[in-house]
Amino acid sequence: MTSDIHQGPLEAATEVAAPARRSWREQRELRRRRRVWLEELMGWILVPIIIVGTYWLVVGGLDALGTSPSAIINGLSTITSAF
Repeated sequence: MTSDIHQGPLEAATEVAAPARRSWREQRELRRRRRVWLEELMGWILVPIIIVGTYWLVVGGLDALGTSPSAIINGLSTITSAF
């Protein structure tokens, strides 16, 4: 077992240089990448909310006028069948 151990002098450890500071272009690219990711996330959250909210707004407006989407579709189909 002891014959497997290295008995010679230790090698000097290599010095690890401090990471180089990013250039302004690299920093700008990183900001852009973060912004695009955030915009994509907001899109996935806000677009369905906007679509559902618009639907509720249309249905609520039609209810306030005393009609419904199905009544409007039936009326349009009656008009188009007359032609």
